Amino acid sequence: MISYSDFEKVDIRVGTVVEAKLNQKSNKPSLYLVIDFGNEIGEKKSSAQLTKHYLPDELIGKQVAAVINFPPKQIGKMISESLVLGFPDNDGYPVLVMPSIKIPNGGKLF
Repeated sequence: MISYSDFEKVDIRVGTVVEAKLNQKSNKPSLYLVIDFGNEIGEKKSSAQLTKHYLPDELIGKQVAAVINFPPKQIGKMISESLVLGFPDNDGYPVLVMPSIKIPNGGKLF
């Protein structure tokens, strides 16, 4: 069990994908994403293994949930600044967490 204050330390925000392309610098098939988290936070990069269910062009304009307060992480030859969230399908491939209604970028999960 963790306390609610522990949960509050994980900063999960919503942002809109503004750029998506195949990540040619990764060892595993993945997508390079640039996500707009609004004026206060700005844009952050992420690399995510989403190629099973998503094409880059389909993600442009979609809102996704991501952790934005982990330290930057080296993914292949790029630095990932956020962790896009998903749940595994029956085969273990990620399915993105996305709001069902458009909300302002930067909104914090509670």
